[in-house]
Amino acid sequence: MNILIVGNGAREHAIAWKLFQSPQVDDLFIAPGNAGTLALGKNLPIDVLDFDGIYHAVQSNKVGLVVIGPEIPLAGGLADHLTFHNVPVFGPSKRAAELESSKAFAKMTMQKYGIPCAHSETFNDYDQAVKYVEGLSAPPVVKADGLAAGKGVTVPETKEEALAAIKTAMVDGYFGEAGKKVVLEERLQGKEASVFAITDGKTVLTTVPACDYKRVNDGDDGPNTGGMGCYSPPEFLDPALLAKVTETVLKPAIAGMAKEGRIYRGVLYAGLMVNNGDVKVIEFNCRFGDPEAQVILPRLQSDLLDIFLGVANHALGKVTPIWRPQACVGVVMASGGYPGAFKRGYPIKGLEYVDSDVPVFHA
Repeated sequence: MNILIVGNGAREHAIAWKLFQSPQVDDLFIAPGNAGTLALGKNLPIDVLDFDGIYHAVQSNKVGLVVIGPEIPLAGGLADHLTFHNVPVFGPSKRAAELESSKAFAKMTMQKYGIPCAHSETFNDYDQAVKYVEGLSAPPVVKADGLAAGKGVTVPETKEEALAAIKTAMVDGYFGEAGKKVVLEERLQGKEASVFAITDGKTVLTTVPACDYKRVNDGDDGPNTGGMGCYSPPEFLDPALLAKVTETVLKPAIAGMAKEGRIYRGVLYAGLMVNNGDVKVIEFNCRFGDPEAQVILPRLQSDLLDIFLGVANHALGKVTPIWRPQACVGVVMASGGYPGAFKRGYPIKGLEYVDSDVPVFHA
């Protein structure tokens, strides 16, 4: 079978790396791909939002399955476009992906279906948001409602920092349309973890969990990024607690979306706060995490394509993934200045000296 992976990040490189190991895969195509994916398949110079271009690539390359990696084409409706043309696809519909593309919608869904989460309020009026913060006893977490590449969340230490973050989003327009509405949320205490459900809308398979580090500097300091490193499994999320997450978070979310007429098929990523056996959802995402995919997929011993086809064919109940017990650690290298303005185009050297059992994923 020929597979097309949509995206160009380290997540998509990790997916391609794992699919490349499948005896069922003939040729891999990655649109647009990166320098790393070029070693595994053929990169196609197609933008992730060029839906017609992607469909044409499916036809011309006899692709049997499309795997959508990033959130932007999912939120834009690429899965719907391909499904309309009877192309098997791994990834949720536009309406299902709203769990990530609108934090306000996600919070409403959590509250409606009894999914544990922090208290929050949503504002599209700047003055009302300021007034709300001034009346609080502690500063809230400030979240841009829409997609901001993992950088739309500020965890302030003071009210002044919270108000500055609200101004940055709502007045200065730093996040564009994504920041015109903000979600102000109670700050949770504990340790963060990422748990992923793979689902065809009915069956829910929980993967091994991961823990990523979002702050740019050592010591959990500095602004949030898309992720500076990750490891799996987190020692504080034992099998019993993981089972609790499946029953109280993942399954209710999938069932709730079905009741809303938004059948969820693909990966549902729950960002969690874990504190003394208590678990609350920080956010939902509609795809594999990045950098989480880079430490989860190497732990998968069985064939990733079986999972993807199980979702695409609505037959995930027939699939039983096998996970390796060994831990996996990922370290991210980024250009100086990230997540703010930074220079691109520097050559990467020394890959030939990396140990053979250490994958290097290009972002």
